Amino acid sequence: METSVIIPTLNAGRSIGKLLSMLLSQDLESTEIIIIDSSSDDNTVDITKEFGVNTMVIPRQAFNHGKTRNIAALEAQGDIIVFMTQDALPVDNTLLSKLTAPLKSSDIAATFGRHIPRTDASPLEVFLRYSNYPDKGSVKGFDDIKRYGIKTFFSSNVCSSLKKEPFLKVGMFPEGIRANEDMLITAKFILQGYKVAYVPGAMVIHSHNYSLLEQFSRYYNIGSSIRNNRWIREYTKAEEEGITFMKEQIRFVLKQRKYFWLPYIFLESAAKYAGYRTGLITG
Repeated sequence: METSVIIPTLNAGRSIGKLLSMLLSQDLESTEIIIIDSSSDDNTVDITKEFGVNTMVIPRQAFNHGKTRNIAALEAQGDIIVFMTQDALPVDNTLLSKLTAPLKSSDIAATFGRHIPRTDASPLEVFLRYSNYPDKGSVKGFDDIKRYGIKTFFSSNVCSSLKKEPFLKVGMFPEGIRANEDMLITAKFILQGYKVAYVPGAMVIHSHNYSLLEQFSRYYNIGSSIRNNRWIREYTKAEEEGITFMKEQIRFVLKQRKYFWLPYIFLESAAKYAGYRTGLITG
């Protein structure tokens, strides 16, 4: 089966060349790459065209996390679609083959890979990556909802793959939302009886050191997305997961003896919660 890799870009001139080089050297044959660019101001489009990959350009104001990816997916020739972001670099040339391998199973509709933190990642970001992306793989389906709640639907299209046919069947990514399109499509798959696999052997280098204001904004967008998809709240409250995560952060920092990060944990948690609640109420 042919695989199509879709990458939304905006001013990715500093990273897109290296990413494309690594993707074109993957050990997976029959791979199409589609760049969908939001009218970059830099040389992103020039670089992608030099590599000879399919490049689509849309108005910047037209970008939407779900709709933009849907536009590119409808253009894709592959039976399997891989979604990546411009700031995630494969660890090696086996990323695509490992990421898509579980899709050979008839009941698995999607997969997502492991994020390895950058060398400059803060301790809290390191903990986040290792917490969300452990070294043990898993396959989750409808029967796991009672055990894991909303975490059953966790995934990331920073590095993910899916079968195009069930993707179209469940209605593709929800459009008109600010974030969480990856979690919502995963929920759609699972509620329709499919399973989703986490593949730790498929690794990308990816992390962010967000400021408190950026965390507020991110969680506002998450809250807003859930507000517009209230059905997902039936499966658990995200607030409960946030409290558990904060406790685990504290234990991690204490174990690492990096006590000066403790106050920041509370500040960051407050920023996340305030952003989430504001988005949930007004977004």
